[in-house]
Amino acid sequence: MLTAHQIDTVVRAALDEDAPWGDLSSEVLIPADAIATAHLIAREPGVFSGGSVVEAAFRLTDPRIEVRGLADDGIVFDAGALLAEVSGPARGILQAERIALNFVQRMSGIATLTSRYVAETAGTSARIVDTRKTTPGLRALERQAVRDGGGHNHRFSLSDAVMAKDNHLAVLSAGGRDLTEALREVRGRLSHTTHLEVEVDRIDQIEPVLAAGVDSIMLDNFSPDALREGVRIVAGRAIVEASGGVSLETVREIAASGVDVISVGALTHSVQSLDLGLDVVVHTRAAAGFALPLA
Repeated sequence: MLTAHQIDTVVRAALDEDAPWGDLSSEVLIPADAIATAHLIAREPGVFSGGSVVEAAFRLTDPRIEVRGLADDGIVFDAGALLAEVSGPARGILQAERIALNFVQRMSGIATLTSRYVAETAGTSARIVDTRKTTPGLRALERQAVRDGGGHNHRFSLSDAVMAKDNHLAVLSAGGRDLTEALREVRGRLSHTTHLEVEVDRIDQIEPVLAAGVDSIMLDNFSPDALREGVRIVAGRAIVEASGGVSLETVREIAASGVDVISVGALTHSVQSLDLGLDVVVHTRAAAGFALPLA
């Protein structure tokens, strides 16, 4: 789960980038004592993600701002749904608005797309998982969004597990080294708690990799027929992951092959942000009590 430290670190950096010396527009246009209430509204249907990030954007801008009625992460909503109400100093709300929206729109877009992949694989044993193809600096947020959409996470970083991909194997097997023996040496250097996964792109690589005692085997860019054959060969001796060529149009057939995991880079690297808006609905002067032309 996301920690408060992770959220605040990312949000502070975004706020500093957006208003390094303050919000000049709000400071010259909006009286310091102006109070506003704004509604976070869905302009299209989707799955919500990023509530805690929205709260942080307003809290870190001005702790007097209150966020009420915030939708729960993972809920499905329709266009027009009220997802949160934000009240407090108008300058702070206007300054934090774009940062809050940038995060929640992207996270909700990821959650929504993930939910579509999960729905396509319903009734199979396959898990939909993300990849490391995330926006630099935003991985923790984007992977939370995948979970909110019903998906699962792959290794979080290069430090979490050993994954031998094609380029690793090319170096490892240099000089004609036997692949099985090379991988056995790798396995022998790892602790019993460290997961070892190996990527293959041909059927004939499966048995030599399995003979090394790997935990997972990734079948990269295999056709549906080849995936079924790969699952048959593995026969439960390792977790089988399918990767490459995965789309909403192909994922159902991939899942039906019997693989355990389907990794989908598109969940984070090419997702479209969801259309959400923050609309000011009440605006007053704290002292004088008359309306300001903020809307």
